[in-house]
Amino acid sequence: MRSALALKVDFYILLNWRTAVLPELRKVVTFDEDIYVEGGRASNPPLRMIGVAAIVKNPWFDRGFVEDLSPEIKRMAPYLGKLITDKLISLAGSGDAIEAYGKACIAGTSCEVEHASALIHTLQFGNFYREAVGAKSYLGFTNTRGPANTQIQIPLMDKHDTGRRSHYLTVQFSVYDAPAVDELVVALGAATRGRPHHRIGDRYSDLAAMGRDVENPAGVKD
Repeated sequence: MRSALALKVDFYILLNWRTAVLPELRKVVTFDEDIYVEGGRASNPPLRMIGVAAIVKNPWFDRGFVEDLSPEIKRMAPYLGKLITDKLISLAGSGDAIEAYGKACIAGTSCEVEHASALIHTLQFGNFYREAVGAKSYLGFTNTRGPANTQIQIPLMDKHDTGRRSHYLTVQFSVYDAPAVDELVVALGAATRGRPHHRIGDRYSDLAAMGRDVENPAGVKD
């Protein structure tokens, strides 16, 4: 069942297809790699890592300190969430093919890091991806600032279980001409399996061995 927000965005694009592309959107870049050998041993099946990034002009650039970011978040985040998710799912073949996922945003050097955070740290962006892959866990993330060709680092985790270490991965790529000083690079990442030859256990085995609780692993007292 698709959410009301997803259907609303679909309906908007259908009615306004001539102008539905965000005026801030410059381009979309994809990254796709298949890893066949890791540690000198075959990966069977291969590990596929995918990234999709949308490069947009920062809507708050050159406006001074903007207190209320919500109008632009509501206008841009749903569109970007759907655009990037649709592209990523198309590359992966289906939402079921994706086992690990994450998100990231890089702000240009003249932008606030808060602007990078604004477009990805909202359910109006992330829920498109969660629904498409049937996920239960939160999206791992980075929000940073840097010049063009800064490496995008998208930390991944299992889409259902944040304690499953086999799926702690990072999608890494860069865009040679982005972000410009006034741009944001908004990205999602995916993996079709965990790390080949995973053999370090998971958080739960550590907790059991240490006699700790998953809700309070450090044993901090109130």
